[in-house]
Amino acid sequence: MYLRRVILGGAAFALSAPAIAQDANIDGRVGKLEKEMRAVQRQVFPNGAGKFIEPDIQSPTATSTTASSTTATVDLTARVDALEAQLAVLTGQVELQGNNLRGLEGRLKAIETQMATRTVSPVETILPATTATAPKSKGGAAPTKPVTAAKANPARVAAVAAIERPASGDAFEDGYNYGYRLWEAKFYPESQATLEEIVAKFPKHRRASYARNLLGRAWLDDKKPATAVKVFYENYKADPRGDRAPDSLLFLGSALTDLGKAAEACEAFGELTKAYPDAATGRLAERLTSSKTRAKCK
Repeated sequence: MYLRRVILGGAAFALSAPAIAQDANIDGRVGKLEKEMRAVQRQVFPNGAGKFIEPDIQSPTATSTTASSTTATVDLTARVDALEAQLAVLTGQVELQGNNLRGLEGRLKAIETQMATRTVSPVETILPATTATAPKSKGGAAPTKPVTAAKANPARVAAVAAIERPASGDAFEDGYNYGYRLWEAKFYPESQATLEEIVAKFPKHRRASYARNLLGRAWLDDKKPATAVKVFYENYKADPRGDRAPDSLLFLGSALTDLGKAAEACEAFGELTKAYPDAATGRLAERLTSSKTRAKCK
């Protein structure tokens, strides 16, 4: 283990026989620290693939190979004490973050429940992304196959076909970039269909947070805020450490504002500020300020 090699190996040559018994106690403490540090790192760095992060406390360069065993032992003990204190602080921070995330999830779950019991207008009903309302036949029964927007509008078919579909060989990136181009061109149903397919195929991709967030924006810009609320909430819930988790909280608040849920929107903005202070005061600061103003947050 790296920590044991650095701490024990660096001082072993200077320890005399009387100090060996004392080091046995320190060795046990170091072993305990290693286990605890790995447990904490699995929470803080879930994708670390078992890598052990080097401690901030580094072994000082030996100034003399003739240092007494007493000095080496005192130095080793002080370093272990400092590491234990550092671990205690880190553990406390992880526990606090976990409590905040659980509280946020509970409040967002309450919002989701409210939306589920809300009477949604037909335009906000969740339908397959490219499916338009199917006209009834003369006999009164709806056709077996739905009529899509593309089939109903040849000009739209041509316009969508004119948008270049990436072909880099990376299925996720190609699908995401194509969905982005469709969204940018305001072909929202087609963008929704593309992004939903990508999200379904690659739910654990490192950039899945981007795809889910863009899917929510495609629904929001398509004037379907009720559906957008669910998508943004699910993106945060699925990956609260994802790169676009703070963005989804921001747009969750915007969608709630569109639905007339100003109080809930302000709560979402508040959680964004607390959970992601760097994003809230950095790249999202201007948009967050304007969104809070629109929702009339205090």
